[in-house]
Amino acid sequence: MNSSFVVRRILNALSTLAFVLVFNFFLFRFVNADPIGTLYRGRNVSREQIDLLRQQFGLNDSTLVQFWRYLGQTLRGNLGISYATRRPVTAEIGDAFWPTVLLVGSSAVLSAVIGIALGKRAGWRTNSRFDHASTSASMTLYAMPDFWLALLLLVVFAQRLGWFPIRGITDPRSEATGLRAIAETLHHLVLPAATLTMAYIGEYVLLMRTSMVDVKGDDFLTLARAKGLRDVLVRDRHAVPNALLPVVTLLAINVGYVLSGAIAVESIYSWPGLGQATFNAIRLPDYPMLQGLFLLFTAAMILANLIADLLYGYLDPRVGRP
Repeated sequence: MNSSFVVRRILNALSTLAFVLVFNFFLFRFVNADPIGTLYRGRNVSREQIDLLRQQFGLNDSTLVQFWRYLGQTLRGNLGISYATRRPVTAEIGDAFWPTVLLVGSSAVLSAVIGIALGKRAGWRTNSRFDHASTSASMTLYAMPDFWLALLLLVVFAQRLGWFPIRGITDPRSEATGLRAIAETLHHLVLPAATLTMAYIGEYVLLMRTSMVDVKGDDFLTLARAKGLRDVLVRDRHAVPNALLPVVTLLAINVGYVLSGAIAVESIYSWPGLGQATFNAIRLPDYPMLQGLFLLFTAAMILANLIADLLYGYLDPRVGRP
């Protein structure tokens, strides 16, 4: 892979991140110039207290002063103070970070592994019963809204059958520790993880199937068959590595989505992750929290796309050529 290709991709990622950093500041101030007034509207809070809060959060300063302070604080890792909890935004995000990684990360891995395996077989045996069944099921899941699927699983398996907890990551009444606490968390994880896995799996199946169909008739596979390789070896050693190239991009982008959480699913299952934190921040509204979350989500997507570009250049050397 050409070194200039790597440098160009890194510079592009950094310039995009710089634009997002600036855009992140002005976006929320354009939406609402007086977030403190909006937050405490209709509450039993005097105007003097609201003015004091504006002063404490630095909202009485000019936009330019606020902007330079925002840049300096962000570059030092200080994302501000939450309007709702009066805690640092970094602490709020840190509390919600690992639940989201556990939920969305496990779902992304499961959906990728299962989807690629199903798509590989369906694309290699087109028009077979397995192909028709897997493609139909994948298109159904791909078109199904994740919040509707979450509600369906919640009603059937949690409320009616009672097999799984309805909400949360743990039972607040539980005093379990060690392995029992881990088992309890995994028990709570089943339904939300199954929801996201089913929601994501369809795109992997469809993309992998299409890629397999595209490479199936290529000359290098005919040559591999002429050498006497078994059909399964032709598929796994030659067809699959080439068909995986488009899937790499999708996988990297979905990994970027891991940090953005799943707002609808986390809200329905009361999963205390970044998606739930985003929902709560929008409802209040809590603009420092929204700013921090937006910056985290976009930075994760930029990093994921950078990794996808570099992986693509590594897997296909033609991409990195000048």
